[in-house]
Formats: sequence, structure tokens, C-alpha cells
Amino acid sequence: MLVRVRVERVTLDTATSRFVVILKDEERNRWLPIVVGSTEAQAIALQLENISPPRPLTHDLIKNVLESIDVDISRVIVNDLRENTYFALIGLQDNGETTDIDARPSDAIALALRMDAPIFVEESVMRRAGITEKDTSSGENEGVTTPGDRLEELNVSLRKAVEDERYEDAAQIRDEIQRIKASLRENID
Repeated sequence: MLVRVRVERVTLDTATSRFVVILKDEERNRWLPIVVGSTEAQAIALQLENISPPRPLTHDLIKNVLESIDVDISRVIVNDLRENTYFALIGLQDNGETTDIDARPSDAIALALRMDAPIFVEESVMRRAGITEKDTSSGENEGVTTPGDRLEELNVSLRKAVEDERYEDAAQIRDEIQRIKASLRENID
């Protein structure tokens, strides 16, 4: 299942000095942080701010080429996450035929913004890597002693990381929370 998202913003993760694009699922109030390079972050930020550079950037050039040969981008999908690397597909539409091509999410997002194409994330990717408000609330496992205390501590850390826009740290904390919860579920079963 595909989840439609919008680019909420591009930010600098001050803890790691890396740029992060934040995709937001409006329906379920979830965010997907994706680390991107500085060039791609700039290309996305310029488009979000409706700033036209004096000369075309690479993504502007690709847009111009696609338009000149009458090819549209039907959609962009962040479709996989393997070994902390996101993968994306760009759906090209030419004379009613759609072809998906592999792309880095940062390039796919920059192109989608320029061509007003919808952006989607596979539900499985959003479940594995997305951040929700529920992830930042504490007190879910009050009956558990040591793991519960750890969960509470992690939830506080997660909230702080999101507030400080340290999304890479937040994703690592979220993963640890999920590991502890899975371990607790296995012990119950």
C-alpha cells in the first residue's frame, strides 16, 4: 500500500551536521526523515521556497529535458529501505505508458517538486522508519520494571531528539524502542 506524503521541510541535523528531508503523512500524522546530501537539500529547499536560480540546476535540467520530449513524472515512490539506505522509483509517463526507474530519494523528491508529481512512501517503509506522535509518548508499559524504565527513558530521549530536529538520532532511538517492545511481546507469548 502506498502512503501519500508531502515534503514538510529540509533541515540540518545539528548533531550529525547532515541534511534531512522530512516527509509527512497527513492522514496518520507520521514523519519519515531521510538524510540527503547538501546539493540535493539545496535543490529541494530552493523549490520549496519557490526560488529560481539564475541558471538551471541539475534537477531543473532534467525537468526541462523531460518536458521537451513530452514525458511526465506520474509519481515518485520511496519504495524500500535496506541497510539504512532508502530507495525510490520515479514513474515516467510517455504516450500513456509508465516506466519506473530507480533513483535516490533525494533526486526523485527534487524532480517531483519541480514537476508537481505526487510523492508516496510504501507503507512497509513508513512502518519501519517513520516517526509518529505515539512514538514520542511515554507510559505504555507501566507494568514492566527494568525494560519499562528503559522505554520511558527512550521515549523522553525520542521526544527531545524530534524537538531538537535530530532526526537521525530519533530514528535510532525509535528502532531501539521497537526492539525492546518486540522483545517484551516475545516474552509474553
